[in-house]
Order: sequence, then structure tokens, then C-alpha cells
Amino acid sequence: MKNHQYQITTYWDSKTSGLTSDYRSYSRNHKISVVGKPVIWASSDPAFRGDKSKHNPEELFLASLSSCHMLWYLHLCSNEQITVIEYIDQATGTMVEDDSGSGRFSEVILNPIVTITESDKRDLALKLHYEANIRCFIANSCNFSITHNPKIN
Repeated sequence: MKNHQYQITTYWDSKTSGLTSDYRSYSRNHKISVVGKPVIWASSDPAFRGDKSKHNPEELFLASLSSCHMLWYLHLCSNEQITVIEYIDQATGTMVEDDSGSGRFSEVILNPIVTITESDKRDLALKLHYEANIRCFIANSCNFSITHNPKIN
């Protein structure tokens, strides 16, 4: 078994964002950084007083699931000598907020449309989505199932 460590820095300050004296008094804008990579400017969802022009944690979570699935899928296709020309996923997710204001994702649906060159391997290419889901690090860290509606061109 291998362990992999990751490190990010999330930064917010009252000088630019205001004091947290009440729920409406401060900005949710913050930055997420990784050494040597561009900064991600983030906020909360607008429903929670965030800036709609910035990424929010829920979008980044959905992006992580979609990206991880795609990367495993491309890996599996390369193992099977399936040439992928294009991969696009219009992923959706549903977060349920309870009466206390807490919430959780109840559903994520990945909708990858994949174009391959080997038309005789379409069935195999379709099946590899299920293998990618089994291997996806992010999907394996979730406490809900992830639905896949793949299409192969």
C-alpha cells in the first residue's frame, strides 16, 4: 500500500473581507493555492452569500469527481489500445440542505461523451466507464453512489 500526501493553502483575511461580527458582515471570497500552480479564487455558492463569479467548493467537488473519472477512463482506454479523440462530461450534482443549514451531496451524475477511433471497440469503451468508477480515488471517498450515463461516438 502506498500513501500519497497533498497540500494546499486556503487563505482568507479580514483586511480584505471584513470582520465576522455577523453572518452578513464578511466576504466569503478566498484563495486556494498549491505551490508552483495558479491560484484558484473561490467563494461560497451565491445561495450562501458567495460571489457567483468565483468557483465554490461544491463546483470544485463535482469537478474533482468528473476529472478523476476521466483520468482513470483515459488510462484504461490506453491499456486496451482504444484511441480517444475527445472526452466531454457535462456532470451534474445535487446537494441537499437540511433545516440546520448543513448539507450533503445526494447525487452526482457523470455524462461523458467519448469519441474513439476504433468503432469495433465501442462496447469495451462503454464498459470501461464502470471500471473507471471502481478505481476513481474521489468516487471511492464518497458516501453516495455516482451514476454514469456514458455515450461512445
